Amino acid sequence: MPFYICTACGTQYPESARPPEQCVICEEERQYVPPRGQTWTTLSELSQSHMNSFHEYDTGLIGISAGFAIGQRALLVRTEGGNILWDCVSTLDAATVSMIKGLGGLKAIAISHPHFYTTMNEWAVAFRCPIHLNTADQDWIMRKGEAVKLWEGDTLKLWDGVTLVRCGGHFPGGTVMHWAGGAGGRGIVCAGDILTVATDRKWLSFMRSYPNFIPLSVREVEHIGKALAPFKFDIIYGHYFDRVIAKDAKRVLEKSVARYVAAINGTRGY
Repeated sequence: MPFYICTACGTQYPESARPPEQCVICEEERQYVPPRGQTWTTLSELSQSHMNSFHEYDTGLIGISAGFAIGQRALLVRTEGGNILWDCVSTLDAATVSMIKGLGGLKAIAISHPHFYTTMNEWAVAFRCPIHLNTADQDWIMRKGEAVKLWEGDTLKLWDGVTLVRCGGHFPGGTVMHWAGGAGGRGIVCAGDILTVATDRKWLSFMRSYPNFIPLSVREVEHIGKALAPFKFDIIYGHYFDRVIAKDAKRVLEKSVARYVAAINGTRGY
């Protein structure tokens, strides 16, 4: 029996003879059901219609996406301690497997939030590695798997220089990844859309729901800033290929939090 995949958000569901009646992820206020209604596909069908493309941002940092469903971009992060897949995409084809195995495979998968869980279990099986998810979001895991390892608290050190940081916000377990050795030692943050790189690529913003325009509270956004305060970083990689804060990213985060808070409080001058 197939493992059906939602075409709107890319989430893979447990094995079943028929597609689910609805996608739990899309029915919730942070996502949406398209006007055409709920439709489904499978990994084998996707392999006939979509293929991953790749973009090397820097030494040890490769973006991966086929533009399916939400359209996010995953990152292959090649650190000194091992390779990590940051965030996940539904499309996993033979070329992607061959490329990653040729670069040393994966030591771990880490994902920012449930919208990007997608076909994570397929990736974990292909590369025989664990998936690290924050326990606060465990109810949104639609397809359970032995590779899923839940972690608690505010940070998880995967190995030297690589730390998962729970920021919350978009989801209670919303996570970013800090790599101290990235950008030639200046540090990077892989943010998904927990920190959303704005279209002008000069600012960040923060939302509970992006498609439905539900903002976060001042308290939640200030917490995001505090969670990342102890970390040094110069670049932030968002969730699309072109969404990158290319320099002075920590300062951009600080001023973006301040701008957001002032806008919500009505204290921003114009």
